[in-house]
Amino acid sequence: MQRWVWKQGWDTLRPIQEQAIPVVLDGDSDVILSAPTASGKTEAAFLPILSDITVQRESSQSPSSGFDVVYISPLKALINDQYDRLQELCDSCDLPVHRWHGDISSSKKHKALDEPNGILLITPESVEALFLRRPSVFHQALQNVSYVVVDEVHAFIGTPRGKQVQSLLHRIERAKGEWFPRIALSATIGDHEMTAEFLRPKAGSKVEIIDPDSDRQEIRLLVKGYENKNSGSNEEDEEEPSGTIVDIAEQIFTTLRGQDNLVFANRRMDVELYTDLLKRVSEERGVPNEFYAHHGSLSKEIREESERLLKNSNAPATVICTSTLELGIDIGWMDSIGQIGSPPSVSSMRQRLGRSGREDNPAVLRVYIQEPEITDSTPLEDTLRPELVQTIAMVDLLIEKWYEPPNLNALELSTLIQQLLSLVAEHGGIKTETAYRILCQTGPFDKIAISQFKSLLRGLADKELLSQAGDGDLIMGLTGEKVTRHYDFYAAFWSPDEYRLVSNEKTIGMLPVTSPLIDGKLLIFGGQRWEVESVDQEKQIAFLKPAPGGNVPKFGGEGALVHTHVREEMFTTYTSTEIPRYLDTEAVNLLEEGRMHFERLDLENQNLIQQGEHTILFVWAGDRIVNTIHLLLAKRGYQASKVGMTLQVRNCQSLELLEELCEIASLQPPEPAKLAETVENKIIDKHDRYLPKELLNSNYASNRLDIEGALNQVKEIVSRN
Repeated sequence: MQRWVWKQGWDTLRPIQEQAIPVVLDGDSDVILSAPTASGKTEAAFLPILSDITVQRESSQSPSSGFDVVYISPLKALINDQYDRLQELCDSCDLPVHRWHGDISSSKKHKALDEPNGILLITPESVEALFLRRPSVFHQALQNVSYVVVDEVHAFIGTPRGKQVQSLLHRIERAKGEWFPRIALSATIGDHEMTAEFLRPKAGSKVEIIDPDSDRQEIRLLVKGYENKNSGSNEEDEEEPSGTIVDIAEQIFTTLRGQDNLVFANRRMDVELYTDLLKRVSEERGVPNEFYAHHGSLSKEIREESERLLKNSNAPATVICTSTLELGIDIGWMDSIGQIGSPPSVSSMRQRLGRSGREDNPAVLRVYIQEPEITDSTPLEDTLRPELVQTIAMVDLLIEKWYEPPNLNALELSTLIQQLLSLVAEHGGIKTETAYRILCQTGPFDKIAISQFKSLLRGLADKELLSQAGDGDLIMGLTGEKVTRHYDFYAAFWSPDEYRLVSNEKTIGMLPVTSPLIDGKLLIFGGQRWEVESVDQEKQIAFLKPAPGGNVPKFGGEGALVHTHVREEMFTTYTSTEIPRYLDTEAVNLLEEGRMHFERLDLENQNLIQQGEHTILFVWAGDRIVNTIHLLLAKRGYQASKVGMTLQVRNCQSLELLEELCEIASLQPPEPAKLAETVENKIIDKHDRYLPKELLNSNYASNRLDIEGALNQVKEIVSRN
């Protein structure tokens, strides 16, 4: 290891590396390594890990067969990057590195399992598949594991996939039969204690946290505002984009051309729209195109080509992308980061910003915000310029280094079903009490009571996913056999039905069937314009050919839930007179306009605004609280629609609504599951459809509702009005 460091020509180690070495080498605690992107976290973990493994091997008389380290990554592309990065490092101590994900050949996988050794780089889904398909061989290959490394740990926390990772970590440890350190890497951690509890449930206080105060990089911010004069039209159905969108594309072209940049959009359709526009601008100006697309529906080849162009230091490239390039894929330093629309979260914005800033240069972020032109028909909430103000709130929270905590109350019963079926398949059958102990008592699903677990088992038996053998063992039912044998079972998240898009016998990507395809339909996809030649509806394949025109398809998907602290910060922004220095002239005008309407409506002192026969309720709280108040009103017979932080209550006077809110505030809190009964569609996650009714209600409530927060908010509204 010392020789390898000397060959790199390093004069010193970075702070994260110096602090990590003694803690990781000590080997008696789990560790979180938190530092900005490209600060040397990978080496901070693996220099001491490989040193320790080398010493162990040299001191052992007969080294046992098996992987020494299991490295779990959220992305296949990140595994490929780390493989290149770790190979040279591991060569210096004669340890092999194995990649294992869907794009790796079967022959290489078989070889890795036949002779398990060194470092295994793997996705959660592939770990799941090994437990399910090759349990005895995989168990044997885990007998030598000394460390598990979880990269980009923040990407897992608070998600169904995160629960899967927690369960898999527990099962890996159980397969070996003894404790070993878990090392987590992350560039964005808002709450260290919460992350520690995620890494080692019920023992987070014992996790060592290394977070050198090195996140002092200068940040340069610019938020540009645009007033959309075409806001009354439905842009998604128009062949030509609005003038505002063209203006933003022109600004991106003028500002970013000639550099390496990432421009994040919140929707895949926006990625396609802006990539197409920028390519057309390049053609019109007679200059080479430098703008490319990157999102999860594009084929691996197209995504990898965009990544390759970013890595190429000889030619500038700007990639318009979704969160697919948010995590730590090695694409080099970007000159700047763009964000179209308000970021999905503060955490996401911090992660994206970390892609920019080379050596001692500042990180640069430009945000482009559209707000509608205000007319007589403009909805009341839009006059407040909410997208701009939400962006300001998020930027200010970013500067304060606050990031959204995960919802730790979520039951994640869909993932529990997946892990239960996987556990039964792994062992061929398992005692009920053993399954409960592994998954719930000692595992990550510790909020599940034994009564709920038994109810779940009865529901799965009714649907023939599981059955009980004569000796009492849980065994796979007929439906369970089909579910676990399907290729998409290993993922904890839902994959929608999709068309495969093919041109010249090459797959260029996938498109959800919610965007129906017919012969002759024009598409914009992957930054190219296409015409649908024919569609095989049975096989769900669409054959495309290049075309001069095209429309952006609808990809579906819902946005992230906004946290209460963001909405509270928005309220603070409205009541303040300060003008953030990072706003351009138009953004300042829009902010002042929003504040003027906020003051006109006296929203600092009241939450209810009468508008004709309806009342608009402003709820300065997160989406889970707004959802809960919505249901509380619906339960009392009121029709309301949710728009951002507002509830528009139909056929209701403001005084009547205030009286209802007073009544709600005085009542005993309702049972969350009972309140969730009124929701029509509660199927959110992959296996929710298998849940018995009462568990489906409880699961939905834990994910989408906040009874205590809602009642506190209602009491505050009543006291202010």
